[in-house]
Parts: sequence; C-alpha cells; structure tokens
Amino acid sequence: MAVTLPKAGDVIHLTRAASVQFIHPIMFRVIRVLDWPTYDHWVWLDGYQLDRKGDAAERRTLFVQRTGIRTMRANRT
Repeated sequence: MAVTLPKAGDVIHLTRAASVQFIHPIMFRVIRVLDWPTYDHWVWLDGYQLDRKGDAAERRTLFVQRTGIRTMRANRT
C-alpha cells in the first residue's frame, strides 16, 4: 500500500502509530519532508507542533513511520 507523503502546509495528527515517542498525540504543520537517509517506511518531517488553538508552538524535526501519518487538513495550493 502506497502512503502519500504530506506536503508543505498540511496539518497532520501523529500518534503512537507514527512513533512510540507520541505517547500523547500531537498536531503538526509540515514545512517540508526532508530528504535524509532513513529506514524503509520512515521519513523525516520538518515543521511546527501546534497548540490547542492550532497555533505554532514549537519548531521540530520528527522521524516518523509513513503509515502513521494522518492528514487532518491538506494544503490545497
């Protein structure tokens, strides 16, 4: 099954399905998918963790499983 990678501006929901680091799920606005070496089915994402209001709270670089990425709001541009 092919998993579509997020694009700049997409808001995604990350849970333990994406990585064990997300004991508490987060919302994340993607800046870009990084072209860094990784294991099969994993990806590096650069972006902002969002607070409860949907505002950028912290810039982060995350290592997640592609199949655990859930797009909540796609950037249409």
